[in-house]
Amino acid sequence: MTDLRVGVVGVGVMGADHAERVVRKTSGARLVAVADADAGRAEALAGRLSERSASTARHSGGTTHAETVRVVEDPMDLIAADDVDAVILASPGFAHAEQLFACLEHGKPVLCEKPLTMDAASALRVVEAEHKLGRQVIQVGFMRRFDPEYAALKQLLDSGDLGRTLLLHNVHRNKSAPPTFRSEMIVRDSMVHEVDVARWLFGEEITRITVHTPTPTSLVGDGVLDPQLAVFELANGAMADVEVFVNFQVGYEVRCEAVAERGSATIGLGSGVFTRAGEQWGGTMPADFRVRFEQAYDIEVQRWVDATVRGEIDGPSAWDGYAAAAVCEAGLESLSTGKPVDVALADRSEVLG
Repeated sequence: MTDLRVGVVGVGVMGADHAERVVRKTSGARLVAVADADAGRAEALAGRLSERSASTARHSGGTTHAETVRVVEDPMDLIAADDVDAVILASPGFAHAEQLFACLEHGKPVLCEKPLTMDAASALRVVEAEHKLGRQVIQVGFMRRFDPEYAALKQLLDSGDLGRTLLLHNVHRNKSAPPTFRSEMIVRDSMVHEVDVARWLFGEEITRITVHTPTPTSLVGDGVLDPQLAVFELANGAMADVEVFVNFQVGYEVRCEAVAERGSATIGLGSGVFTRAGEQWGGTMPADFRVRFEQAYDIEVQRWVDATVRGEIDGPSAWDGYAAAAVCEAGLESLSTGKPVDVALADRSEVLG
């Protein structure tokens, strides 16, 4: 069986990480092309990965072929290319809609980093266009579903051993964020992960969101509301809350506690060795999300490749991306008004039949 030929659009932090992953860790796939608005960045990455591929081939005794990763100036040309079987979209969110429609036009399976698009209306149009295609080709990069801890929590809750799940408490903290990371981005680019987690763990849609804004940290610029505390209300009456703090200073921390009728379960309490010595106790905290969720990303991309070869998706769908966009859109309204906002979600049965 020939390897799946993958092109990556957008090779900033996340896209470059995925490109490296395809080359170094993912079986059944090979990176053939990259595209980025910064041509120099794309050229540097392509050169480095081509060199690594050649080095791997030299040291494999001839069992591995060296691959040259080419740079494509226009992302649309990469998507349309005959030698690209599938696409990873890690471009800025504002470019996703156009690029996703191109993937659908050419029938190219795509792993799209969140957000699916920048607003609910365009996200719904993507869902409708995919449905008209007659098969699912879009998977959204909500990687927490692939994290072993989150997967174990999902399995436990679905087993019913703890009874019905009633509440979900989430903490999402980054060590720091650039000055350009504004209040709205905290909802759309950070909190969106907890939106998907809540929908996934409960198996229910979020019907209302309220975003509270306590006194912001003194370490952000004027007008930036950080941290934020959101409350989600779900269709089955369950509730979830999330604290998002993107300038926490300590490190990258993501925790989740599910409270059920007969017990609770918590994940994200720390990684590595937890020590008690010299009148101190503790462990380590990663500074970067790529460290905390490295295994989740590895599993996500490998399962995406395997499913794509089978003609399927194996993860969050375009509908999941649309639902998250709708919740975040309501969250942005709540952020500006301080009031609860109902989520305007299309009827899934009417959209997907």
